[in-house]
Amino acid sequence: MKLVIAQMKHETNTYSPVPTPLSRFAVGGGEPLEGEAAIAAVRGTGSAIAAFIELAEEAGATYTVPIAASAWPSGPVDREAFEHIAGRIVAAAAQGCDGVLLDLHGAMVTQDHEDGEGELLRRIRAVAPGVPIGVALDMHTNLYDAMGEHSNVMAGYQTYPHVDMHGTGLRAGRALIAQLQGRARPTMAYGRQAMLPHVMRQGTDDSPNREIQARCRQMEAEGALCASVFVGFPNADIHDAGLSAVVVTDGDEALASRWRDELLAMAWAARDGFVYQPEPLADSIARAQTLVAARPAGAGPVVLLDHSDNCASGGTMDTMTVLGAMLDAGFQNAAAFAVFDPAAVQAMAAAGVGAELTLPLGGKLDMPAIGLRGEPRTVTGTVLRLSDGHYRNHGPMGAGERNSMGPSAVLQVGGVQVVVISNHVEPHDLAAFGAVGIDPTTLSALMLKSRVHWRAGLRALAHAVVECNGTGVCTSDYEALAFRKVRRPIYPLDVGARAVGG
Repeated sequence: MKLVIAQMKHETNTYSPVPTPLSRFAVGGGEPLEGEAAIAAVRGTGSAIAAFIELAEEAGATYTVPIAASAWPSGPVDREAFEHIAGRIVAAAAQGCDGVLLDLHGAMVTQDHEDGEGELLRRIRAVAPGVPIGVALDMHTNLYDAMGEHSNVMAGYQTYPHVDMHGTGLRAGRALIAQLQGRARPTMAYGRQAMLPHVMRQGTDDSPNREIQARCRQMEAEGALCASVFVGFPNADIHDAGLSAVVVTDGDEALASRWRDELLAMAWAARDGFVYQPEPLADSIARAQTLVAARPAGAGPVVLLDHSDNCASGGTMDTMTVLGAMLDAGFQNAAAFAVFDPAAVQAMAAAGVGAELTLPLGGKLDMPAIGLRGEPRTVTGTVLRLSDGHYRNHGPMGAGERNSMGPSAVLQVGGVQVVVISNHVEPHDLAAFGAVGIDPTTLSALMLKSRVHWRAGLRALAHAVVECNGTGVCTSDYEALAFRKVRRPIYPLDVGARAVGG
């Protein structure tokens, strides 16, 4: 048995001004790893591609890894980057194999294609028409028909935060290998529902997604090879953005269709629970101050979520709205992670640790798609620490994976330690804080540019959580997003939207 195993992951925010060149798909820049270097980098990590490698070796298969490419979310993928990555994968499949296992995201938009994954799969099918293809996908997949038409197995994460990436690789990979070994006949049914869930209501710690994903797991316990509900990624103005479901059974097409319909109906019945209503920022800041004041001695920090500017949803990570409100309110013994501002890091590195300096922080990137200009905030502070920004995730999300914030610095501004970075990373792992010398357990307040993933490594530390409605292209205010391509009617953009099949 010969397998091609590859990774091509990017969640695209079509409103984001952050570019997505090929170098963004490699940790620390350069080009994505290939061959033995890629295998060495992903082996033993909490990723789907690592699970594929483990399964291939358990089955005694030979395999090649033409490329392992994963980028933090941002704007549409550069044409050259997509062609480079897709070209490596298609060329490997064209050389001959018995099966293909792909660690994809499911919400990639390129300069040429709304459905980057579907285009990749179409190209693989063109050179290897009879070869079974198994795909592991993110829960935020925006499902296009081409993805289902050109694959045999699709499995999506069942947790958000995504602590089951490796497990999803096992689910998809086992189903495909069973097919190759003649032990199963994967039969797939997929479809979309007319709804666009808000990301801030998609967490699987909470209803309604908790119950929906539990039903997916129950279906697998009852015989489904894979059962997945994709809540979709709404910060993408593309036709098929939104919620979908896919069920894979062992040769039972009717059962796959019935279970798919059940999941889609379950999501529709819970549609109001996926709607998020943010509160005014002034109210959030006041509530956070009250919580900090009443925080018991020894308790963890009050976490303030700057959820409109999360790089893991394609945000610039440099808007200063929430951090500015914290500084104006006089928060003490606090930290903020993080502001993307390479120029500020360079200025602090030149000044050196211990130096006091005044500089414009953040606000370097305009956001024309939502009608906002970058607004730097002039701050005065002391350089506390400098770092190369490298770290390896502790987990549980992406355990063992390498990350790089690039050259980084910590600037003490009033009572707030502000982490300033040169590469986008989301603060969901304690290792990121260790890399810049911050212990969150000692803080009274902690601002994070995150939506839900922070829960993976930090939720247990939080005394309380306050969701702060700042500014950015990750906004949950659908009125701020110009939806011109998304299929209509769709809930909650259109209150008269009807369920698929209803």
